[in-house]
Formats: sequence, structure tokens, C-alpha cells
Amino acid sequence: MNTITTNGTTATITVRGDIDFDTLPPIRAAADALPAHVTGLLWDLNHTLFMDIAGLHLLFAPTPPDRPDRRITVTGLRPQPLRLLRLAAETNPAAFPLDRLICDTPAPL
Repeated sequence: MNTITTNGTTATITVRGDIDFDTLPPIRAAADALPAHVTGLLWDLNHTLFMDIAGLHLLFAPTPPDRPDRRITVTGLRPQPLRLLRLAAETNPAAFPLDRLICDTPAPL
């Protein structure tokens, strides 16, 4: 079960479990259900051991025109999700800008 906390204009969604195409819809629905005044979204991935390309879709999808823009950040990256993000950033840094996404400094691999 994922948990959501809000503090003013910032929300934190703590994902508990893997992020893949089977688990993506309820995770995305949690973010989509946030109130419009929320301008910052922190994904806490401390409990996420595995993430596939669905995680990239979650973290880097463009904001639909009918939804507010939010600053997206991530904390608690475990080794495999971090590796995936680094590989995506190496492959296409313009599409996967890690410098704006990661709010804490991950340890080198």
C-alpha cells in the first residue's frame, strides 16, 4: 500500500513495492488525485527494490494540459532503480534529467 502525505504545497508519495506496468496505474492514480494546489511531488522510493521502464514513464511523463505543473523529485533510490535512472540519463540526458529529479545525493555504484 502506498502512502500519501501533504505539507502545504508539497506532497510525498511513498511507494511500497516494485514499479512496473502492473503496479503503475494505482501509483499514477495517487499522483493524479492530488489537489491542484500541490506544486511539488516527492516520490519516496525507499521501499522500491525494482523499477522497470514504467518507472521512467511515471517520473518523466509530460504533464497533461489539464493538470497543474509539479516539480517532481525522488528520494530513497535503491541500487536497481538508481541504475536504471543513470542508464536512461546516459542514453538521453535531455529526456531524463537526473539533476532536477534526485533531491538527495545517491552513493556511486
